[in-house]
Amino acid sequence: MLWVLFLLAAWVVAGTACTRLCLAAVRAATDDTDTGRIHELTLYEAAFLSGGPRRVADVTLVAMARQRRLLLAHTGWATVVDPHGRDEMERSVIGAIGPEGQSRIAPVRATAAAADAVRGIADQLVRAGLAVPDSARTTVATAVRQVRSATVAVLGLGVAALLTPAPPDMPRHLVALWFALPLALALSCLAVARIEIHPYSHWASPAGQRLLGALPRNADGTADDRTYLTSVAVRGVRAIGEPDLRAAFTHRGTRD
Repeated sequence: MLWVLFLLAAWVVAGTACTRLCLAAVRAATDDTDTGRIHELTLYEAAFLSGGPRRVADVTLVAMARQRRLLLAHTGWATVVDPHGRDEMERSVIGAIGPEGQSRIAPVRATAAAADAVRGIADQLVRAGLAVPDSARTTVATAVRQVRSATVAVLGLGVAALLTPAPPDMPRHLVALWFALPLALALSCLAVARIEIHPYSHWASPAGQRLLGALPRNADGTADDRTYLTSVAVRGVRAIGEPDLRAAFTHRGTRD
């Protein structure tokens, strides 16, 4: 009856991981507390909720390039034209480029994404209930990984049980059926997490996602500046209409 011990271990592993995932999801859901507040997203806020700190840096670079205050070459270099930033994000980008006024885009994106200005945007969105706190996002992601590991562990325990001698009155297919139960539990939790909890692994809370859903997601080069930049903020650099400007971000490892 050694297979019974393997079965008990499978239930413990699957049950513990699924319980942790449920608790993490409940704690994350409690952060969505300010949903009744009217909040009009700024360009930077929309970028953060859609793609995190790096998206904020990207939309800042695109905005400055369209205003001819920054030159983004298709070779992947950024050159400062106007050294006077109009807000904290623009000053962060200019500072990331450096005193020589020219730098590769990849390190500029990384440095600007880690700037205090981005952290300030994140803090404001979290307080408004529109962004997921780092702790909640990390906890849920960790819990999902634990359920995935539990799924593999249940499969391993099931195989070990099938290789273990069993009583003659216990068919192998019945042993496998018993292990299918904790396996189904783990897979069901992963499926529910994919549908219901998956948004918490990103940046926007449910309230933030509702606001993002009302923003325009498609714009071409003829759209007004606000609509165009909003599209870039929501969809990323793939929404850039100009081939040369898009090539500046996709050149040699600067892909979004």
